[in-house]
Amino acid sequence: MAILPITIYGDAILRKKAQKVEKIDSETKKLIKDMFNTMDNASGVGLAANQVGSNKAIFVIDVSEVEGLEHIKPFACINPKITEKSEEIVKMDEGCLSIPGIKNSVMRPKGIKLIYQNEKLEQCEISDESFLARVLQHEYDHLQGVFFTDLLDEESQKILKKQLTRIKKRDFDCDYPVTDTE
Repeated sequence: MAILPITIYGDAILRKKAQKVEKIDSETKKLIKDMFNTMDNASGVGLAANQVGSNKAIFVIDVSEVEGLEHIKPFACINPKITEKSEEIVKMDEGCLSIPGIKNSVMRPKGIKLIYQNEKLEQCEISDESFLARVLQHEYDHLQGVFFTDLLDEESQKILKKQLTRIKKRDFDCDYPVTDTE
């Protein structure tokens, strides 16, 4: 299993909508394993395929180290689709491996229902109102080409503009490998 470089804010692939996975071949299985390894290395709880340079509609989740969610085993979501969102909106800090060093409060639905396929392309469904729902929404947004910073109000985006420009120019430090160029 490899540790892949993480794509960074400004990399074009992060703004493209992911492509549906039609079959699980050895390349896709390796990508998923490498994504888990990369996410673990960077101490993340979720990672979308475009964050490691692939345009496949896949993300991986591991919230097993989060208090209260230890019972949830790491899993991959292939071709995910959010089918329901709760009316209740909650605010919570979010960060992103593709935007190192930036965290901000984001408003999102408290609960969601997500349908997806597992690594055997079997249909699965998950409904959640915990921190897991937040992670699922964050990673799903990545597959749509959306960053959590896009969901912030105009004033917050203005405040972050200078930091985001520095990230785009690779003028930052982080503890995991990132892509070299934009």
